[in-house]
Amino acid sequence: MKKLLFIIPYFILSEATAQEIVNDKPSMVPEDKMNIIKTNITGYAFRNINLSYERSINRWFAVNVGFGTVAEGKVPFMNAFLSDEDEKNFQNLKIKATNFTIEPRFYIGEGYGKGFYFAPYYRYSKVSTNTFDFTYDYNAFGTTIPIPLKGLGDANGNSGGLMVGAQFFLNEQHSFVLDFWIAGAHYGSGKGDFSLTSDIVLTPEMQAQLKNEIENLDVPFVDYTVETNANGARVKVDGPWAGFRSGFSLGYRF
Repeated sequence: MKKLLFIIPYFILSEATAQEIVNDKPSMVPEDKMNIIKTNITGYAFRNINLSYERSINRWFAVNVGFGTVAEGKVPFMNAFLSDEDEKNFQNLKIKATNFTIEPRFYIGEGYGKGFYFAPYYRYSKVSTNTFDFTYDYNAFGTTIPIPLKGLGDANGNSGGLMVGAQFFLNEQHSFVLDFWIAGAHYGSGKGDFSLTSDIVLTPEMQAQLKNEIENLDVPFVDYTVETNANGARVKVDGPWAGFRSGFSLGYRF
């Protein structure tokens, strides 16, 4: 009987120890994966090579930092904001761009990088052009004379906005993610400086017509001033800077 009383606690203790070992077994879906590297796959359709890094601070809060660069190429949708006649003046215009975004995220779903989120963000953007040809028609004495110029310049903007999105895990290990940018918009201010130079010495009358030609370009959402001289023109951009974000990103969580 004494032996039986001695053995029973031994089995109880062994069972409790085994239970602790089972409970200490790592979860198949560890929540210590706090980092995600992603790329917005829809951006590649617009030559935007991009990469972002997200770090979870706690269950409901994370910080996402992104960088993108747009390879030099034609201005997308230029015919949407320039008339056919004006667009002909920029036949070989190309641009390249870079952007940097920092985005705190507030998750309202399961958290740790999963579920719906709201993300106020700051974005810095820079756009620069190649050396492009610009031609305007100088009218004098009933004759039209095409005046060729060479253009070059860049602009940059600082803006803030809000993104609404949802992020999902694609496998049981929570290693692969899909980040759906449902809609995001930002607004701020930008500055730019563009020059147009001519091999022909421009008379005051030619300068006046060139100034009028540039000022009459119907470019929406852009405020700019034009200064002309004997060598050409200088265009200064100083006004609103806005943009829209949407798309799908694929990433790896670790």
